[in-house]
Amino acid sequence: MPVAVPHAVLSFMLIKALGIKLNLVELNLMNKEHLKPEFLKINPQHNVPTLDDNGFAINESRAILTYLAEKFGKDDSLYPKDVKKRALVNQRLYFDIGTLYQRFADLYYPIMFFGASFNEENKKKLDDAFGFLDKFLEDSTWVAGDAYTVADYAIAASVSTADIVGYEVDKFKNVAKWFAKCQSNLPGYAEGNKAGLQVFKGMYEALTKNKKA
Repeated sequence: MPVAVPHAVLSFMLIKALGIKLNLVELNLMNKEHLKPEFLKINPQHNVPTLDDNGFAINESRAILTYLAEKFGKDDSLYPKDVKKRALVNQRLYFDIGTLYQRFADLYYPIMFFGASFNEENKKKLDDAFGFLDKFLEDSTWVAGDAYTVADYAIAASVSTADIVGYEVDKFKNVAKWFAKCQSNLPGYAEGNKAGLQVFKGMYEALTKNKKA
């Protein structure tokens, strides 16, 4: 079975929302299929997801998001052309990769993959990151304004991944309200995210059996 990578679903959610036809190639990372020469030729960094659009290859989930939005979006609402609106979207994307998702990974991946104990200091850092997100959403309908953007897809992947392994997202009122809205109103969320989340949950539970998590 292919290994579930939480942020691979970013692209899938948006692809579903935009109605893009996709030729999906799944790689089993545990079997090192991402290190095969044919994949390294496309992406020397050998990470997933990787998009190959008729010979144009790009990796890193959030870069793929913005590329898809600019090429296939019907307008610029997903990734605004207005300089200030785009700057806010970019800030949220950078916050996600550098703070929110990073702190999730710092807490949960050592437990999953290396048998580490639950680290309370890393838990506090993740709490702080969710606190920042909660503040962002205090006077905002979506994470970067009054309309959903690629930033919502990125952060929805991080929040849903934390939620599925038992992190208490509901402690943060504004995040919980936004997250519920994503699940019901963010186009492509259900089709592009729910199955992958269940696979990740199963892998997490299998790897952390008999451990505190």
